[in-house]
Amino acid sequence: MSSNGEAATTTLHLVRTVAATREQVFRAWTDPAVLARWWWPKHFATTFAIDLRVGGYYTIRSADLPKQGPLVVSGTFLEVTPPERLVYTWHWQGQDETETQVTVEFRQRGHQTEITLTHERFADASTCENNRLGWESCLDRLEQALLANTLPV
Repeated sequence: MSSNGEAATTTLHLVRTVAATREQVFRAWTDPAVLARWWWPKHFATTFAIDLRVGGYYTIRSADLPKQGPLVVSGTFLEVTPPERLVYTWHWQGQDETETQVTVEFRQRGHQTEITLTHERFADASTCENNRLGWESCLDRLEQALLANTLPV
């Protein structure tokens, strides 16, 4: 049985407010053409496959990276409630067998949207922290794209 301290080190919780409606942010999170504009850095040449329904599968795959090959994350949608909430499994292919879970909630706050992201079930604190850095970088790119009006309405 884990203690509260262990749960705190293996669960990531981020909140970010962006200048867009929750419909726009939900679309940015679920439309492959829009995801490609902010998800990973452009030099990753990422492809997305998304079957947006409960039980549907998604895959996010970068082009081959030098000395590493592609980065591939995939999972299954457990809950899809547009434009309010997504829950899905998350698995880094080729790295380990650990499957984690991501919950993303979108709340309208006037002309902005508050994104609450919870990523849980990490094997250890180090993996949790590495994923925190990745999520923060993605959210920074999403926010920049929304501010620059480079995402479709």
